[in-house]
Amino acid sequence: MLVSLNNINKFYNGKQVLSNVSLTVDENDKIGLVGNNGCGKSTLLKILTGSVEPDRFSEKDGVISFAAKTTIGYLEQMGGLDSENTVMEEMNKVFEPIHKAIERLRDIELEIELGDNSSADEYQQLSSWIEANDGYNTDVKIRTVLNGMGFSGEQLKRTVHGFSGGEKTRLCIAKLLLEEPNLLILDEPTNHLDFKTIMWLEDYLRSYRGAVLIVSHDRYFLDRLCTSVCEIERGILTRYKGNYSAFVRQREENTARREKEYEQQQKQIAKMEDYVARNLVRASTTKMAQSRRKQLEKIERIEKPFHEEKHAKIKFTYAVEPPIDVLKVKNTDISVGEGMNRKTLVDSVSFDVRRGEKIGIIGDNGIGKSTLLKIIQGLHPHEGTVRWNTNIKISYFEQESTNLNRELTVMEELHSRYPSLSDLEVRNLLAQVRFVGENVFKETGVISGGERAKLCFAIMMQEHGNVLILDEPTNHLDLSSKEAIETALEEYTGTIIFVSHDRYLLSKIADRLIELTDGSYREHNYGFEKYLDVLRAEQAEEKRAADAEKFAKAAEAAKEKQAKTYRNKQQRSADAARKNEMRRLEKEIDELQAKIDALSEEITKEEVYSDYELMNEKCREIDELKGKIDENFEKLIELDE
Repeated sequence: MLVSLNNINKFYNGKQVLSNVSLTVDENDKIGLVGNNGCGKSTLLKILTGSVEPDRFSEKDGVISFAAKTTIGYLEQMGGLDSENTVMEEMNKVFEPIHKAIERLRDIELEIELGDNSSADEYQQLSSWIEANDGYNTDVKIRTVLNGMGFSGEQLKRTVHGFSGGEKTRLCIAKLLLEEPNLLILDEPTNHLDFKTIMWLEDYLRSYRGAVLIVSHDRYFLDRLCTSVCEIERGILTRYKGNYSAFVRQREENTARREKEYEQQQKQIAKMEDYVARNLVRASTTKMAQSRRKQLEKIERIEKPFHEEKHAKIKFTYAVEPPIDVLKVKNTDISVGEGMNRKTLVDSVSFDVRRGEKIGIIGDNGIGKSTLLKIIQGLHPHEGTVRWNTNIKISYFEQESTNLNRELTVMEELHSRYPSLSDLEVRNLLAQVRFVGENVFKETGVISGGERAKLCFAIMMQEHGNVLILDEPTNHLDLSSKEAIETALEEYTGTIIFVSHDRYLLSKIADRLIELTDGSYREHNYGFEKYLDVLRAEQAEEKRAADAEKFAKAAEAAKEKQAKTYRNKQQRSADAARKNEMRRLEKEIDELQAKIDALSEEITKEEVYSDYELMNEKCREIDELKGKIDENFEKLIELDE
């Protein structure tokens, strides 16, 4: 046990957001924390990290226990990067105790050379401590993590203040990973990350030697990483074994079971109440009726299952059937800016869209995805050809919702677009997207991002477009709302062209992908799952090529060293033995890496990630194999010197 929370309660403005919450985090736990926006997830994290105090009504309330060895790393607490440091300087701050120990070690070595052996014991202790903490590989650790988070080369020499907000967030994550706390708490860690970086982070965290507690709306991330999922609903925390998909199944099964138990008890209660009512006044049956009444009083009533208002009735329809060939884009550039400041992001894009296709557009932030959506609608200047066929009606979901009048209320916004609708019809339409209560009278300029998205979905339902163009439709939505829009898009029979970083949405909806890269693009005539398989294969090949280059350079350096040195028979024999050992180590490294690749593939399978003990066992095996690889690399370096 690393930490235990018991009977955690928290009230805000008279509303209880956490009710008798209890949670135990053990070593190697990978826990996802989910729930609708405002349910108390972030509050629970802040209570866990000590920045917020729980409300206590008795000595048993609000008890938080930590193991003596527990160290906590919290992403939000890592915002204090020194803007004047370079990236390497900032990362090296994590290892300051090790650097100071190494400096002291060198001082003692100098003292010993001068004949002073008084610090020999200290030397031995420092050496052991540095080796135990892998202190001589800090530079390798830093570069490995930074490279995984998308930083390399000259970027490592740049000062922190020169990076964007998203890049600074990635630097914070990198620094936190290097600190290696045994309880890592991450709040929406995949924000601002591209697919490659997210995949690297998933792999890193799966083999992380510590517990991880994650708040995330990235269901794909939760699926690949979590060994259990905790849901907060109406202030109550419920823990489910397995990943996100397992959680969804179990939650549905639990809801169905509670419904059945509640209905059965209600029938039993009604039957007993009826008997009491009919027989209480009869002399012959009074005692039996009184007995039944006492039984009724003693029954522990099952609470009526709560039906979360999550089943938005979103449905996109169209009246006009489009032709088979919908859109043709040929030799079209993607550029931003004007005049001298005009910058071309992609030189020439060409693709066709046919009726019923669902095309996902992917790529890094700032690469031109949203601009491409505007270009094909004629909303952004461009070179080349964009030709829509006849009978096409477009319905557009804009990420920033700039097409809404910020001074109008939600009701007024819909009335301005559809004046023939009555107030009742407008309210019913908004209710379909779970936009209810007094919120409908708020100005669109002050409602939340999730509420703006729901309003836009309501508008799109009335537009009846046979082509949907969507820019990050699941941004700002909680998990239940994401599920509702996914279902609507799955059931929609028209054409969809959409931009998204939501891998779960891409996996469920996209049957084709257009990937924008730096200056170019790639078409993938298959779905997102196969795209990820291809991407992993490419990354594995890049790693093998890098390792081969590393070995080739080491071999070349060794060859040059041999040419410069005169060697007698004994030396040649030793060199031969050394070469044989190096070849053996290289072969063993390849075999160990193959085993790691096989285990990494295994832990993506449901029968593994849904079994907590088996998942931990596989992760431990991977850790052991990585440790052996590191040992072999160290031996190779020693043999090459």
